[in-house]
Amino acid sequence: MARTSYELGVGVSEDHLALADSVRGFVERTITPDTVRAAVESSDAGKQLPYWDALVAQDLLGLHVAEELGGQDAGLLTLAVALEPLGRGLHTGPFVPTALASAVLAQAGGAWAAAQLPGLTDGSRTGAVATASALTGTERDGALVVDGTADGVLGALGADVILAPVTVDGTPRWVAFENIELTVTAQDTIDVLRGSARLRADAVEVPRERVLAVSAERVRSVAAVVLGAEAVGVMSWCVSTAAEYAKTRVQFGRPIGQFQGVKHKCAQMGIALEKARAVLWDAAFALDRADANADYAAAIAGLIIPDAAVQVAQDCIQVHGGIGFTWEHDAHLYYRRALALRGLLGARDERAEAVAGYALSGLTLSSELELPAEADRIRAEIKAELAVIAAIEDEDDQLVALGDGGWNLPHLPRPYGRSASPLEQVVIAQEIKASGIPMPQLLMGTWAVGAIVPHGDERQKRELVVPTLRGEVVWCQLFSEPGAGSDLASLTTKAVKVEGGWQVTGQKIWTTVAQFAEWAMLIARTSPDKPKHEGITYFVLDMSSPGITVRPLREMTGSALFNEVFLDEVFIPDENVVGAVDDGWHVARTTLAGERVALSQKMEAYATDTDLLRFAVGRDLSPVARYRVGELMAESRAVDVIGSRVVLKQLSGIDVSTTSSVGKLLGMALGQAISEFVVAELGIAGVVSVPGERSDHAMEQLIAGRATTIYGGTTEVQLNVIGERMLGLPRDASVSN
Repeated sequence: MARTSYELGVGVSEDHLALADSVRGFVERTITPDTVRAAVESSDAGKQLPYWDALVAQDLLGLHVAEELGGQDAGLLTLAVALEPLGRGLHTGPFVPTALASAVLAQAGGAWAAAQLPGLTDGSRTGAVATASALTGTERDGALVVDGTADGVLGALGADVILAPVTVDGTPRWVAFENIELTVTAQDTIDVLRGSARLRADAVEVPRERVLAVSAERVRSVAAVVLGAEAVGVMSWCVSTAAEYAKTRVQFGRPIGQFQGVKHKCAQMGIALEKARAVLWDAAFALDRADANADYAAAIAGLIIPDAAVQVAQDCIQVHGGIGFTWEHDAHLYYRRALALRGLLGARDERAEAVAGYALSGLTLSSELELPAEADRIRAEIKAELAVIAAIEDEDDQLVALGDGGWNLPHLPRPYGRSASPLEQVVIAQEIKASGIPMPQLLMGTWAVGAIVPHGDERQKRELVVPTLRGEVVWCQLFSEPGAGSDLASLTTKAVKVEGGWQVTGQKIWTTVAQFAEWAMLIARTSPDKPKHEGITYFVLDMSSPGITVRPLREMTGSALFNEVFLDEVFIPDENVVGAVDDGWHVARTTLAGERVALSQKMEAYATDTDLLRFAVGRDLSPVARYRVGELMAESRAVDVIGSRVVLKQLSGIDVSTTSSVGKLLGMALGQAISEFVVAELGIAGVVSVPGERSDHAMEQLIAGRATTIYGGTTEVQLNVIGERMLGLPRDASVSN
């Protein structure tokens, strides 16, 4: 299968998208509601379904198997892409258990496994995998004699080959059985669409060739990807179905999706789906390229996806209200499927412990992007240019070289940036980090430059942009007001036209570093009679102008990063209007930020996984604490992978606004959760300074981190944005032009 140059560890190619569309079309044509309902009412759980031959003809069973063994050699990632639409359509046949069995055999290798794979990939034989068992084995005369049981084996009733773990001298070994060697008995299962069975082995002699050379960890990893992919399909149906219902169901004269309680629930469902897809593809790709720590990546997928699928399915029922609790509505079928998949992957504490074990042992997962070959040429040129700057000894001269060379904001057009493509930006960021060149902290200057370059005049660019990029000017942003925080368009600061300029009066708040700033970005209302998103003008303001009073706001931390700024008839000359009068809302929203590639979604100034591991590694943690470490490390990886997905989308020219919002939301919450965990684990040392402990650092991070889900748009506002942009939910009733 051909692959595009941007098919990276957490991205999917155009071929993958085409495959997903093809499978989705097949599902919609073939696995109809009537077919599903017939399967629900059927009493024969092992019955072959009418569309099995048609599904086999799609050549999907061997996507992940080597060509010489009857497959397409496209990898587990490609199989995962195909499994999502099948999961979305509530596929009820032996496809998933057979694909799981063939994936395990492909990992095991060996002559016996190789002989089985062609039959499993062409649909002439089916397979099943027991993800847990009470089977035990004893070595005897070159064979393994197996006794015991295994419960809840998906697809075992009609399977030709069944794989199961067998404990031999205290160690699990994976063994392949022929169906006829076992007693297979149907069991009642929560998933009414798919049969599971109990296996019983009574002194079954298994030849040595059928004792597979695969570890329990690797089987768990493959199961996390295969079953996780189906769970993602379940989530996909639940999210889109709930959102569609929320858009059309009217209560109290409004679509229920307009109520924030429903909108936020749907947004959280969409966020969970994004997160699940990200870690699923990350794990699948790691297994495909045989990464040394692939089992770690898969353990993270195995921890996040099953519980997320159950929660999303529950929320889908909740959004539908009473109708969602009826037998006739399909919501309960997806809920049942999610519950069954979660059960197959084991208890949550075991899955969390697996992640914690990898993390605390010192293993790490690379977040480095695999860039196309074109990056090598770009890298050589960039490295040579940066070497010249690195050799400059005078710090001020080095800052000038960085600014004039366009290195600080390379996405900007020349001469202010380097007109860098997303790929060039990634390489530049990597090489600057590798060079060790200290970069200026532009802070709010980044936003100022982003507005002035596309909208300002040549004088503004010459006198303000150039020195800012050289690190010579400190900026602040006079946007928020006491009555207009996240809702900036409700601002009341007025700018009245006077001779030669404007007279501005009003109050701004939460203004970062205003007490040190030399220049400010200011938006003020210039035409009060126009709708609120119109009649606003964007100014640049000299902070030394008469009539400005800056009053620091002391925060929870005891410091004063933010300020109140009072404007009392402050004069701003006409030449300091950026863009057109009354078009300031447009200027403020189009600052080229969408063209800038950022390599991390984490709030590095606050608690990160580095802080967590520094605290936890080598510490005597309780089982509960290890559980929480596993959860937090999984969340951290999800944030990393979503951040990489943002970059990959930018490399491909895809809009990243929604995915970026999801990553930022998760990253902010992660920092808070890590600091809260550390302080709670420290006990008394988390609230008083204790020598030898991380008391002071932990307390500072905890208190400072409370702001992360407030500034830059509160969590609640971000959920509104995600619900509206990702899911198409209606805007709040109070929002108007």
